[in-house]
Amino acid sequence: MKKTYFLGLIAFTTMMTARADIIPTLFSTTPSGSNFTWDYSGIVTANQTVTTGDYFTIYDFGGYVAGSATAPVGWIVTVQLLGTTPSDVNPTDNPSLFNLTWKYVGTTPIVGDASLGSQFTANSTYSDATRANFTAQATRSDGAQAGTKVDNIGMVDVPVPEMSALLPILSVCGAGLLSLVPSFLRRRQDS
Repeated sequence: MKKTYFLGLIAFTTMMTARADIIPTLFSTTPSGSNFTWDYSGIVTANQTVTTGDYFTIYDFGGYVAGSATAPVGWIVTVQLLGTTPSDVNPTDNPSLFNLTWKYVGTTPIVGDASLGSQFTANSTYSDATRANFTAQATRSDGAQAGTKVDNIGMVDVPVPEMSALLPILSVCGAGLLSLVPSFLRRRQDS
């Protein structure tokens, strides 16, 4: 009996402290001339509201085509090499790959358990995907913490070079390593 009560108490506490998040997801990748348009959709989960200034960032967007990022009505997009990152999370962020941040500038709050829609887009020279971090900051909508900011982090698909594009690089590296083998073998024989 005590064990059941204790487990029920843990489950209740976990439900009461559940976090609310903005979660972007890759909606589609479509050809656009010689590039590819990556279209993301998003949701805001229960107990959260997207208010003016809230945002989400997708990190390490490979092959970004300058000037191609777009945002739906009520949002703006910025492109930078580092950040924008909420203070309570620590994503992996390659400083040589662009990050895309969509910031809400609308005046009507988007109340949780809602879709943010799609049309959070950017073009890349790549069509293959890998996983990278996203972060987000929104506003708690209820309870004792109502009005405070909620930060979250997760994984989302981003573009990377195709393996066929990497083959020339890998073959040069492999040839360089193979050229070291005779030297290594001579050293072993001399020992």
